[in-house]
Amino acid sequence: MHAIGKPWFVYLVRAANGSLYCGISDDPQRRFAAHQKGRGARYFKTSPAQALVYVEQWPDKGEALRQERLVKRLRKSAKEALVASYDASCMI
Repeated sequence: MHAIGKPWFVYLVRAANGSLYCGISDDPQRRFAAHQKGRGARYFKTSPAQALVYVEQWPDKGEALRQERLVKRLRKSAKEALVASYDASCMI
């Protein structure tokens, strides 16, 4: 029997240049704060993190990693559709 672990999240962050960064974390708010300080991903060295624009919850890290790979393969238009459909009021 597996103990139920803490959920993991796939998230998208909008960078200052308009691009979207996809990552996973067990605490997307904390991770976004780190990105804003320039920590956690080299991606934000050239264009600072502006907003946490999408978050989805998964039961464990493995599931979140699988979903992250799928999201990273999406075209930008599909990622933008995810962002447009996201209701931040439902966020953790």
